Amino acid sequence: MNYYSLNKQAPNTTFKNAVIKGLAPDKGLYFPESITPLPKSFFDNIDNLSNIEIAFEAIKQFVSPEIPETVLKTIVEETLSFDFPVVQLNENISTLELFHGPTMAFKDVGARFMARCLGYFNKDNTNEVTVLVATSGDTGGAVANGFLGVKGVNVVILYPSGKVSDIQEMQLTTLGQNIKALEVNGTFDDCQAMVKTAFLDEELTSQMQLTSANSINVARWLPQLFYFMFAYKQLHNKHNNIVFSIPSGNFGNICAGMMAQQLGLPINHFVASNNANNVVTRYLASKLYEPKPSVQTISNAMDVGAPSNFIRIQEIYKNNFETLKENISSYSFTDDETREAMLEIYSQSNYVADPHGAVGYLGSKSYLKENPSTHCVFLETAHPTKFLDVVEEVIKEKQSLPEQIQSVMGKEKESVKISTYNDLKSFLLK
Repeated sequence: MNYYSLNKQAPNTTFKNAVIKGLAPDKGLYFPESITPLPKSFFDNIDNLSNIEIAFEAIKQFVSPEIPETVLKTIVEETLSFDFPVVQLNENISTLELFHGPTMAFKDVGARFMARCLGYFNKDNTNEVTVLVATSGDTGGAVANGFLGVKGVNVVILYPSGKVSDIQEMQLTTLGQNIKALEVNGTFDDCQAMVKTAFLDEELTSQMQLTSANSINVARWLPQLFYFMFAYKQLHNKHNNIVFSIPSGNFGNICAGMMAQQLGLPINHFVASNNANNVVTRYLASKLYEPKPSVQTISNAMDVGAPSNFIRIQEIYKNNFETLKENISSYSFTDDETREAMLEIYSQSNYVADPHGAVGYLGSKSYLKENPSTHCVFLETAHPTKFLDVVEEVIKEKQSLPEQIQSVMGKEKESVKISTYNDLKSFLLK
């Protein structure tokens, strides 16, 4: 499979090069040259397939022939070493739990898959690769854990000071080894801008090989399509007309769901559930795409003012606004509405949702008002104890910490504070 830049000003390239480079030379995101739908029999017989078999068949066209099938099977097996259960809350709403991995966030799958791909590509290479990543919360911990100890790979994580939860911060600042954390005086958008500037800085890139582990990287983004197939397998015999409501920040997860749709998954509609950072909600209502500086919310992993992956969504639907609207709805919710939803879910279903999942739940409810015959699945993207202060304050119940969270508590935080791009550049070149 070859990949092209969505800016259309760079040569097409291989999966390997797209993973190692992250961004195309013209600043564009990479997109696969073709998408071949899986046969209808694959979905008809999905009950007979394991998660590993489903994922292998879904992803292999995007990585072949550069990763041999035997190697790819091992990568998929190591990536998917935990469960993805669907929990039904009521007749019309279920949640897909994506927090059973090592850092208890949905980004574990993409980070683990990418780390193993990069490790394979780098196995005979004496040159080191530096993974440069911006995080609004969960990406940092997932990438740090996924790449910990990978030979020939250094990881530098930029995160906005004071704008991630305490547990999220511990997960990305306490591992040591080949993981370095930079605490940025600014927002996630500032972090992401610094990363993009670094990729285009020839003085920097002439001296080191940089790649990104944000969802702009194809190896981080594409494996997220597995989730939607795993949920479909669990639900298709019980419900017709399944719709997914995805808490959306950088729009990588919902975009991956749309790739699953392109592969033939029989899903007709997606809901992009936004917090106050609602550029896409506004765009679908007005046809005006106007990114704005991000604002801080209690669902911090979605605090993105200029979602990188939306251009991929537009590409999937051939840049046709009407086709886009047929496939996606979007709603925006305040922090107060999010808190009310967390309490409602707990009171009515005895289920503890994190703030991001609660936004997805609200998106489900809004869509069901106009489409009552659907079954809406919202994605629960992080374990609620990663947002302990918000969750306990809302539901008035103490939460016990899972083993994955306990393992980072009490460790010493190590971070370097920076304020400008020049600070980042100096750190990388020292």
